[in-house]
Amino acid sequence: MKRANAVQINNLWVQLEDTLVLEDISLKVEDGEFFGIIGPNGGGKTTLLKTILGLITPVKGTIKLFGQLPGKARDLVGYVPQYTRYDKDFPINVWDVVLMGRLAKGRYRPWYTKVDKEAARSALNKVDMYDFKNRHIDKLSGGQKQRIFIARALASEPKILLLDEPTASVDKPIQKGIYDLLKKLNKHMTIIIVTHDIGVISSYVDKVVCLNRRMFTHDDDRELSKETLEAAYQCPVELIAHGVPHRVFGEHK
Repeated sequence: MKRANAVQINNLWVQLEDTLVLEDISLKVEDGEFFGIIGPNGGGKTTLLKTILGLITPVKGTIKLFGQLPGKARDLVGYVPQYTRYDKDFPINVWDVVLMGRLAKGRYRPWYTKVDKEAARSALNKVDMYDFKNRHIDKLSGGQKQRIFIARALASEPKILLLDEPTASVDKPIQKGIYDLLKKLNKHMTIIIVTHDIGVISSYVDKVVCLNRRMFTHDDDRELSKETLEAAYQCPVELIAHGVPHRVFGEHK
């Protein structure tokens, strides 16, 4: 039985100032999918996520989230940006950081309700970080911080989770733990992830596309061919993917 489309994009064009960043993008992400987007720096990946969020208005084309325009569907989306900047000396603990995710629900009261606190507690439990709730955010490791930022997004109780390079600031051994966490979360929500981890992502996602202003896809939803990758990156690409099937692509010079 075919699932509903969590995200549907048709003929999307995005221009920032005088630069065309996205050109004729069309894609469908079904409800419950783990969807990967890879591509070179400057290829428009972050711009695409921000356009899905409704933070950027396209010059042409449409985006629908469960049939709604982005501006009407913000309660449905959680977002983990690539870089999270904060004042390391600001006295804020993990619990308060995660509670901030409730602001996405349009909460204008100067206090948090029992519902807000239960959502934050649930989010921390989902990322296995509840025991750290009283810890200062800057006292955590890189991988632990990333889990907290994911929990902050989960506190809004989204149906779609967008992540922009969630493993960019963590060591290789920590990356697998984050991907395993996302795979577990994927049982309950749609996940769209932007990443450079070509070899790793092929073991986790249901579908993957390559974006470099235009979108490059392949007939096999879980595999990008050597030709597709090289067309997008505009250079030879080396890829070793562990898992089934095992894929090895050519040398990247």
